[in-house]
Amino acid sequence: MAHDNRYLNKVNSPADLKKLTQQELTDYCREVRQMIIDELSRNPGHLASSLGTVELTTALHYVFSAPQDKIVWDVGHQAYTHKIITGRRDTFHTLRKQGGIAGFPRPEESEYDAFVGGHSSVSISAALGMAKAAELQGLEQKTVAVIGDGALTGGLAFEGLNNAGASEADLLVVLNDNNMSISTNVGALKENLLRISSSRRYNKMKSRLWSALSHTPRLRRALQKMGNALKTGLLSRSNLFEGLNFRYFGPVDGHDLKTLIRTFTLLKDIPGPKLLHVLTTKGKGYAPAEGSTDPVWHAPGRFDPATGAREKSEENLPPRYQDVFGKALLELAQRDSRVVGITPAMLKGCSMDILQSAMPERCFDVGICEGHAVTFSAGLAAEGLVPFCNIYSSFLQRGYDNVIHDVALSGYSVVLCLDRAGVVGEDGSTHNGTFDIAFLRPVPGMRIGTPSDEQELRDMMLTALEVGGPFAIRYPRGRGVGVAEREMEVLTVGRARRVREGGDVAVLCFGTVLADAVKAAERAEKEGVSVEVIDMRWAKPIDEEMVAEVAAKVKHIVTVEDGVVDGGAGNAVATYLAGVGYAGSVECLGVKDRFVEHATVAQQKAECGYDTEGILKAVLRR
Repeated sequence: MAHDNRYLNKVNSPADLKKLTQQELTDYCREVRQMIIDELSRNPGHLASSLGTVELTTALHYVFSAPQDKIVWDVGHQAYTHKIITGRRDTFHTLRKQGGIAGFPRPEESEYDAFVGGHSSVSISAALGMAKAAELQGLEQKTVAVIGDGALTGGLAFEGLNNAGASEADLLVVLNDNNMSISTNVGALKENLLRISSSRRYNKMKSRLWSALSHTPRLRRALQKMGNALKTGLLSRSNLFEGLNFRYFGPVDGHDLKTLIRTFTLLKDIPGPKLLHVLTTKGKGYAPAEGSTDPVWHAPGRFDPATGAREKSEENLPPRYQDVFGKALLELAQRDSRVVGITPAMLKGCSMDILQSAMPERCFDVGICEGHAVTFSAGLAAEGLVPFCNIYSSFLQRGYDNVIHDVALSGYSVVLCLDRAGVVGEDGSTHNGTFDIAFLRPVPGMRIGTPSDEQELRDMMLTALEVGGPFAIRYPRGRGVGVAEREMEVLTVGRARRVREGGDVAVLCFGTVLADAVKAAERAEKEGVSVEVIDMRWAKPIDEEMVAEVAAKVKHIVTVEDGVVDGGAGNAVATYLAGVGYAGSVECLGVKDRFVEHATVAQQKAECGYDTEGILKAVLRR
């Protein structure tokens, strides 16, 4: 769809933006918003969050002077306008594609991207570090952290706020409050922000008073100490941010460009820690998404920009692994009253909304708090329940100490369900779940299941419930391989299964890479190489009996996993074989010592050498 981009095409940098009048900026914002809608309708990405920050981003770049001034985005879902303003307008169509621009801020991609922005709640801590570095080096630099209300539920955000308030650093925190993260926000903080939003009388009075006292610092400090009593008298409540020694301003309309520019201009020259509370509407300017509580507009996939109708998936496709998990969890909860579900703000993303709909009292969305989710699960387990704690694999990295100290040390029956394990495609290096096997294998008492298909996922969930103790089950993003569903059965932990007989080479598979291994074996057979294929099922403990049996037959063993090789399941096999004096060769396929950039899942696996072609090449190297 063609649009008049009169101002959009004039802006290739923040310097170009500053040449526009405020009326022209309003038209520019309209054109940017339409560009985002049009592009994401055919090249899927994160829609609603970035539509909600068009005016906010424009105002920030109009007032501040990036890259000298640092703008740190908390989770890059909201930073598409930032990318367009900072020289990536003409490459925006490559967003999240192999070789194209990333879906999140990446310092390697642009000098305007001050800090990587893939995981939540990090912006305040990072921005504080930058502000103090500028202070120590005598740099003329302003530092801004932009954080959403959903990300503010993360504990790291409060650690940053607490430290920043005590440090008196010259830092501006912009709270982008749309009252909705990916799933509906939960917790007391949400209600507190809503209360603060109504306290306009206090904010107007404070701003006038502070301006009047700007030249009498002693009196101002004395009055600041009286602040909590003053606020209690006016509002019958205290302001959370003032209590952390932040000067609180707002709330302001995050879509009122004129007000935003005026406010940022005033705040720019006020020293010390400041917080501006900005009210925005997620999906702003696009009727189907604007203010919608349906999280589908967070990342809707392809859609018709004129009507909002989303492109339907082909019929008769295998189910998504997340849906297999969600339905199996409900089945287990129905048969065993000890079963509960926990998720850190990914209720729909991991399909735990299935349990929530049927048994809301046994489903807990704890907000974007992965460490808390794990320790909360440990507390539930300590009192006899069996929590299935579903955390995206890359996000569990944030709760590693909680896994060791709070779950494994006491041997609690917590089932860690690691969705999006392995490479995840277009979200790229910040979201790939490739490290979980390597960091969970050393944890004493931990069992790690690597189901190769939908039914094995179901079976491992039942096994975890029946066997007890610390359990991790990892499964990928996307759809299954299409096996028929049957009743769940308890598996023997640490027991592999032979999928294909062979006498020349053996391929030992961990997880859904099994399907590629079978295809590779069939092709190798046509070239005269007999390949045995083993579904190892468990990354810990590995089936040493099966490995020894295979080693007695073949002189070349290939292990395959959708994760890092260093410390991975293949390394466990190689270590065992070295210990028993295996004379043959072992080749471990997976992600070598690198971060995997955004592309499709198929492209990522091919790039790392463990798709069908990669496995075939390894087999033929015997």
